[in-house]
Amino acid sequence: MKKKYLLIIEYEGTAYHGWQMQKNGISVQELVEKALMKITKTKTTILSSGRTDAGVHAEGMPAHFVTESKMKPLEFLYALNSNLPLDITIKEVERVPMSFNARGSVKKKLYRYTILNRDHPSALNYRCSWFIPHKLDIAAMKRAANYFVGKHDFTSFRAGNCNAKTPVRILDRVEIFKQDGFLQIEFEGKGFLKHMVRNLVGTLVFVGRKKMPARQVKVILEARNRRIAGPTAPAQGLCLVKVCY
Repeated sequence: MKKKYLLIIEYEGTAYHGWQMQKNGISVQELVEKALMKITKTKTTILSSGRTDAGVHAEGMPAHFVTESKMKPLEFLYALNSNLPLDITIKEVERVPMSFNARGSVKKKLYRYTILNRDHPSALNYRCSWFIPHKLDIAAMKRAANYFVGKHDFTSFRAGNCNAKTPVRILDRVEIFKQDGFLQIEFEGKGFLKHMVRNLVGTLVFVGRKKMPARQVKVILEARNRRIAGPTAPAQGLCLVKVCY
């Protein structure tokens, strides 16, 4: 009998060409599917809630697969982790209804971007943060972030090769926190465009460095022109924290 299982996957994305299977590089999806094939002796395809770009990390990437294996969730957990590299970990395995869809059932996603904002870099955290030694005006960044909340056309913040049918997205929350030199920016919403979070962060950093006023963000949104927004923030600072169903 066929059964469907949900995996919650954590990975440090530095070594990978993103989540999705690639012809020219190793992806997280490829290694998880190879581990499943080794365990079940059957070619198994997994479907995730979405994708992450090369160098982006995840604390909780959900993905489902269908199998006729008689293994139990805890057995899958142990077996998969025994066959994956240390920078990819299966945190949870749960049997779900056959109607469940890791992509189609998504209600909300939470992304976090981490900036190390102090006068010296970190040997321990450089793979998971963007080092910025310049002083940032956090109050101005918070004012600018408020313009992103709600339903907007995010054309100014999508990648040039983004193939989404519509640039309109709804952000439920954008919050900025600073502690011990780390500046964390959280974005919560149902869906995101390609490079959208990194482009939003790049623009917020421009505001923080006083290269543009906070109110300019409203102008950029309304212009629907990627060229007048800030740069794309580096991939290593971005992490998919969790997906809600």
